[in-house]
Amino acid sequence: MQILQEPQLDELNPCPYLPDRQKQFQYFFAQNLNEAEIGFVLSKGWRKFGAYYFRPLCPTCRACIPIRVLTNEFRPTKSQRKNLRKNEAIQVKFGPLTYNKRGYDIYVEHSRNRFDQESSLDSFLFNFYTPSCPAIQSEYYLDDQLIALGFLDYGLDCVSSVYFVYDTSYAHLGLGTFSILKEIEYAHSVGRPYYYLGYYIRDSRRMNYKDRFEPREHFDWSNGIWRRV
Repeated sequence: MQILQEPQLDELNPCPYLPDRQKQFQYFFAQNLNEAEIGFVLSKGWRKFGAYYFRPLCPTCRACIPIRVLTNEFRPTKSQRKNLRKNEAIQVKFGPLTYNKRGYDIYVEHSRNRFDQESSLDSFLFNFYTPSCPAIQSEYYLDDQLIALGFLDYGLDCVSSVYFVYDTSYAHLGLGTFSILKEIEYAHSVGRPYYYLGYYIRDSRRMNYKDRFEPREHFDWSNGIWRRV
């Protein structure tokens, strides 16, 4: 691992997930992490985009809980099996990071329609195509048309979901849930016992869906221990 900048704190800003709260990240920049190192960093509650590594260090709040699924024991629920059947026609491919314009167009449209955010090609390439650790992408095809794209980090004992975007005209297919199910399946198939799903926030509708995949573990910020839920 090559540390480009030592950990420091950013400024307090309004929290995008919980009203009337402020967020503050601890962050650093690094590159050239190997599979063991990215697995270790993720196991300590960090997340990342490109070479930017971050974790919440809010002065009055610990609502962002790192979550990971135990892939060897995972079994889809009844509703998740229904989602898999509904999307049987979708072809899913996992492979190396490979930029294509259709994927970028999906990202722009998804950001605008889902989050009312504008995006640039520079930020897209920086966040997802300048990897600082082993990384792969997933592609979802329906009738030979790319309809969704995911980005994942690849550790010695884990696969970590970084970001997932889809063509919002296919929102009725429940592609967010479908992607998680396929990524858990992939992690298990390549012998990775942990699938990291980012931060779970119980009181945020945008983030509490992550607690629907079992068995799972939550990270305890107070002692640095993962506890099975």
